[in-house]
Amino acid sequence: MSHSRSSPLTPGDLLHPVVAGLISVIVNYGGTFILVFQAAKMAGLSPELTASWVWSVSIGVGLTGLALSWMFREPIITAWSTPAAAFLVTALGSVPYAEAVGAYLISAAAFVALGLSGSFEKVIRLIPPGVASGLLAGILLQFGIGAFGGVSVDPVLAGLLIVAYVVLKRFTARYAVVGILSLGLAFLLLQGRVDLSGLALKFAAPVFTMPEFSFNALLSVALPLFLITLTGQYMPGMLVLRNDGFRTSANPIVTITGLGSLLMAPFGSHAFNIAAITAAICTGRESHEDPSKRWVAGIAAGVFYILVGVFGVTLAAVFMAFPATFITTLAGLALLGTIGGSLASAMADAKSREAALITFLAAAANIKLLGIGGAFWGLLIGLAAYAALNGRWPRRAAKPAGQGAPAAVAEAEAK
Repeated sequence: MSHSRSSPLTPGDLLHPVVAGLISVIVNYGGTFILVFQAAKMAGLSPELTASWVWSVSIGVGLTGLALSWMFREPIITAWSTPAAAFLVTALGSVPYAEAVGAYLISAAAFVALGLSGSFEKVIRLIPPGVASGLLAGILLQFGIGAFGGVSVDPVLAGLLIVAYVVLKRFTARYAVVGILSLGLAFLLLQGRVDLSGLALKFAAPVFTMPEFSFNALLSVALPLFLITLTGQYMPGMLVLRNDGFRTSANPIVTITGLGSLLMAPFGSHAFNIAAITAAICTGRESHEDPSKRWVAGIAAGVFYILVGVFGVTLAAVFMAFPATFITTLAGLALLGTIGGSLASAMADAKSREAALITFLAAAANIKLLGIGGAFWGLLIGLAAYAALNGRWPRRAAKPAGQGAPAAVAEAEAK
């Protein structure tokens, strides 16, 4: 195992990646965590079991992301499986909770086996860079649109954030994302739109559930959970890392997040994995101009997740209390640089340009078939288009696992 080279950190280096980590956590809790509460309600879980779910998934995500970022000195952001949480909203209504926990264990064990086999990394290397960039741009496009769509819903808040972002980009580009986060929070507090009066920090207590195993839960929960998380999270998540020039092998990432999921499953955690959308907030230039210092964002995000986990539902409720327009506008503006960079990379190579464009549009369409989300179908359509247009399936030279981030380092050196 080798690390990317990282120059010594100064206090000034910490602000931007720490803020990037914080924004990724806010976007995750504010944007998708409601699905966990909906799934818990469908399963009829008690407040104690729901709090245990929040504790286990937050602590697990925090520890695995922190450990991976520290080990490889790259911004390896982990998250719970959002498409899997959406799937569980319906699935948990017909499967006993103890059997669902057993299914979580089976799915997690399958990810450990996949990581140890090394086969996932081989698949990742087959994807042409243009197609990968087109996929990422397509996945993130809805967030970019959402940043401006908020003007229809809350014109003052969204307009303030957009204008502030453009002005800060013009005069102090490095502080644009930090600035809109601070300004937005101050605006919401002044308007009294974030009610913290009833906030009381309470420690979450993990509750152990003895898993039960059934053939029904294997087919109706474990198998879909594995496939949805693999195609909807791990695949685009690894491509986010690759798009920003980071080269850590997928094998230890899949193995460690799988082990973490295995340990936390009896306490309610359904699955966690490498992040995709929230990772892009931390892996790009908005996090830090020097790629070798972006790993701090992974450490920061891990610490914030652990803090939320310790206090369970309390802090998660705070993030979810933010207006939806604030979350979507903040996320979209923080991802603008990544969307632009991905589009530029997708269109750079004339040989793969049309296939990359097809991938971009197919991913942006967010096709949902057979219970599988848009990232998988966008990639499948893009690869088929690449093969048809080039007369062959893609082949890429293998790169050593753990190699540094040549593309990202070149980007920094060019500045």
